[in-house]
Formats: sequence, C-alpha cells, structure tokens
Amino acid sequence: MDKIIEKKKGLKKKHIPYILGAAAVLLFVGWLIFGDHSSTLRIEARTVSMEKVQKGWFNDYIRLNGQVQPISVIQLSAIEGGMVEVKLIEEGTMVKQGEVIARLTNPMLSLQILDSEAQLAEKQNWLRNTRVQMEQDKLNLRREKLQLDLDIERRKRKYEQYSQLYEENLTSKEEYLQSKEDYEYGVRQRALVIDRQEQDSIFRGVQVEQMEESLANMRRNMRMIRERVENLNIKAPIDGQLGLLDLEIGQSISSGQKIGQINVLSDYKIEAMVDEHYIDRVRPDLGATFERQDRQFNLRARKVYPEVRSGQFKTDFVFTDERPDNIRTGQTYYLNLELGQPTEAILIPRGAFYQSTGGRWIYVVTPDGATAHKRPIRIGKQNPQFYEVLEGLEAGEQVIVSSYETFGNNERLILK
Repeated sequence: MDKIIEKKKGLKKKHIPYILGAAAVLLFVGWLIFGDHSSTLRIEARTVSMEKVQKGWFNDYIRLNGQVQPISVIQLSAIEGGMVEVKLIEEGTMVKQGEVIARLTNPMLSLQILDSEAQLAEKQNWLRNTRVQMEQDKLNLRREKLQLDLDIERRKRKYEQYSQLYEENLTSKEEYLQSKEDYEYGVRQRALVIDRQEQDSIFRGVQVEQMEESLANMRRNMRMIRERVENLNIKAPIDGQLGLLDLEIGQSISSGQKIGQINVLSDYKIEAMVDEHYIDRVRPDLGATFERQDRQFNLRARKVYPEVRSGQFKTDFVFTDERPDNIRTGQTYYLNLELGQPTEAILIPRGAFYQSTGGRWIYVVTPDGATAHKRPIRIGKQNPQFYEVLEGLEAGEQVIVSSYETFGNNERLILK
C-alpha cells in the first residue's frame, strides 16, 4: 500500500530570485515617484560664507574714487613761435597775472620789423611828396585863375570901349565883335578853371584820405609786429600756480603750441570716474559725501561729461560748504554718490555669488543648516554693502553669498 506524500507549504528556494526582483522593481518605482532627483554636492560648511536675509532701509548710493583738482585750469600756449632763450619760473611756483614765465627769441621777426619800418618810412615820404605836389597844383590853379580874372577885366574894358565907339560909328563892326567875343571867351574860360578847381579839390580830398588810411594801416601793422616781439615773453594769463611746464632751453616752439598750464587755486573740485551702468542715473546737482579727518564733507555734482571711455564717464563735484584742511591737488577721496532716497526693502549682503549667478538665483540654507537648495530670485538695485531683493527671499532666511565657482550646476549642497 502506497504512502501519500503531502506537498510542503511555504517559501521555496526557487521563488527567492523572483521575490527579490519584484522588490527591486518596487523600490525603483518608488524612487522615481517619491525620490529626490536633484544633483547633489557635498562641501565643507566652513569653506562658504553664509549671511542672513534682513529687512531694512536700502540706501541707493555708489562708491567712487575721486581725485582733487583745481577748480579751473588755464592752458598756457605760445602766442609767437621761437626758440626758448631762458626759463624764469619753475613748476609749482605761484605766479601773478602778467608775470614772465619764459622768454623766446626769433631772428626772423626782427627782420620783419626792419622791413616794415623801411616800408613805413617809404610810404610816409611818398605821402609827403604827394601832398607837396598837390599844393603846387593848387597854387598853379589859383595863379591861373588870377591871371584869367585880370584878362577878363581888360577884355571887359575893351569890349565896353568898342561898344561905345561902335554906337558912335567910330569903329568898325568887326573890331567891336572881336572885343565882345574875346570877353565872352575869357568868362567861359574862367568858369572852366573854377570847375576844375572844385573837381581837383574833391579828388585831392579823396586821395589824401586814402593815403592817410593806408598810412594808418601800415602804422597799425607796425605796432602789431612790435607786439609780436613782446609776445616772445610767455606770461601768466591769470594768478595761480604754475603746473606742467614743458619747456627746455634751446627748444623750438611753434605758434599756438601748448607748453604748460596755470592751476587756479581759489577753489577745488573732485573728478571721479563712474561706471557706464549708471549713465542714465547720474545727473548734475546729485549730492555726494566723503569722510576725512573724522568729519563728513558734502559735495554736489557740477558737471557730467557725456563721453564714455573704457566703460566709464567723468563727473565733476564741487564743495557745498567746508573743505578739508590741507587739501592738495592730486589727493584721492572715496565718495558716496547718492542716486536716490532710502527705501525699505529685503536685503542681502554683497558677495562673490553675484559673478556666477548674475543675481538670478542663490543657494538658500535649510533651517537645520544641513543642506542648501538653489532658488530663483530677482535683484533690483545695489550699493557697496547690499543687494535689494525684489522676489524670492524672506527676512530671516540664510543664504550662501561666497563664490559658486566650484559648485557646478548642482541643485543641492550638503553641508558637512
């Protein structure tokens, strides 16, 4: 009689691989659905700088490096060309208006003066001779008129005599007519001489006036040439301090060449270069301040230059009240230029993270300080201390503000 063998119940060895495979599939599906797929990087917490987001007043200003300059600079140029004969004053010396700084020499100018003097003397002699000739002509005309007056008187008497005789039939008609014609001819001749005297007088007046004007022009030209000799002395155009003086003994200087400058030290201004990013916001009359000798001094933007060079444009500032003691040309002051009124805002301290993110995102640290996650933000204005956060952060949160160069594109940082 056969014995019935009962089947064993429970997990069999051959079923184990299937069970493990199913579990692995379930774990994978769960990881896909519920797991954190972000890329992760482990870093040392002590290698990064973390700051708290705060709410406070945002002061809209920028920091500038300003250099003290004289309030005005007068360029010094040579009016007349020549060779440097002597330098009388050195750079840095205080000068008075009209004081001779250097002297030039120009032999060609001396020859021009001699030539002009000779031409002027010749013109004066010619004018004198012309006037003498005119006076002689005038006297000759007067003499001729006197002679005609005498002839007319004689011809008149003769005509009157022959007229009486002709009426008494004591002379011929021909002799009477000749005496009449001679008298009338003399009268007409005298009228012509008088007319010529009038015309010659007008002509002489015009000619003399033209010659006098020509002579006056020559004298004026002579004075100008002599003034050119005086212009060989280079003089200070205004009171001030002699700055740059680019002159050496024996150097040839051309007319109009810039050779130096006079610094007007009645007041000072501060020149600063501003990044072109602020070109639309910087305008005249904006206020600025700087600290010196434990005091604050106030400035006002006087002029904003429109030209941009190497990504910067120049702005001039002037003092609105007191000046620092012992202020000197060339000193450097660090200015705070106010671009707007303070406003209440969410703030984060400035940091090197901005170079990597452009202010579009930042790593926010979790409350337990174990991890940091990338979060998009929007940054508005900035000053030398803070960024103004428009979106993405709340006061009290902690963020990483140091450089992100070694973090790559990881979404999460694990802080060890």
